[in-house]
Amino acid sequence: MRDDRVLVGPGIGIDAAVIEFGDTCLVAKTDPITFAAEEIGWYAVQVNANDIACLGARPKWFMATVLLPEGQADEQMAAAIFNQLESACSDIGVTIIGGHIEITHDLSRPIVVGEMLGEVEKGRILTSAGAREGDHLILTKGIPLEGASIIAREKREHLLRRGIPGELLAKCSNYLRDPGISVVREALLAAETPGVHALHDPTEGGLATGLHELALAAGVGIVVEESKIPFLFEAAPLWEEFGLDPLGIIASGSLLVSVAAEAADGLAQRIREDGVAAEVIGRVTKAEEGVRIVRESGTEPLRRFDSDEITKIFEGEE
Repeated sequence: MRDDRVLVGPGIGIDAAVIEFGDTCLVAKTDPITFAAEEIGWYAVQVNANDIACLGARPKWFMATVLLPEGQADEQMAAAIFNQLESACSDIGVTIIGGHIEITHDLSRPIVVGEMLGEVEKGRILTSAGAREGDHLILTKGIPLEGASIIAREKREHLLRRGIPGELLAKCSNYLRDPGISVVREALLAAETPGVHALHDPTEGGLATGLHELALAAGVGIVVEESKIPFLFEAAPLWEEFGLDPLGIIASGSLLVSVAAEAADGLAQRIREDGVAAEVIGRVTKAEEGVRIVRESGTEPLRRFDSDEITKIFEGEE
């Protein structure tokens, strides 16, 4: 059965749904947080809000299902998670409207499944499918922002034993808030800019998979220049320690913008003036050209990471 009021439904590279309510549309998104143990409530709000904003909508209402591990859960754990949820929602003007909490058998860590609702005018909806041949691609902040924070938090003791300075681990851990994993501000700024055709935030599978998702959703090709991608090179010792490819590490906190070529430099500059790093990293091409990356050794197909690289740091854990 198909409801004609569903303007945007499920699809690869399409991260939220849009339902028509007259001139205003409801935008709905759900996403779980499974990797992060620290500040899991904060993560849940940010990643769900990001996908709402990537459709040009403003996040407004939030619900959460919180699953706590049997044998570990106590009142302090539950209170900490809900305090994080409340603080994160307050920071971006979102109201918590409900949820569910339970203690669940056979979990090793808490899991939070968030659902964010937002709204947007019907004529201002953006989707990943909107990218057009000839567009330029802007990437904000740096990669892999969320991944570096997770590694620094989850593997701190291991990394200290391996000689990684505590000061670096503290800085990478704080990527969660500085520069932050929220892309709401820059997404809403971009959504108001003429010539912007699509927004997409690369998450699981990193920037590489985000680019593939964007290309597949829009039926286009993409070429990016490795030298222009803003890698967080100070965090390189973290991903190198575990043999991870930074292009495939969860990259929440960065935003991909597909924008008309003539508007790209101006938009990147406006985003930077708003306090967020932004670089033009590539362009949208014909679908038959595929998704490619230009390296010093030449141009080659860009690998897609169907399993996020960060899962490797948890291999062998019970």
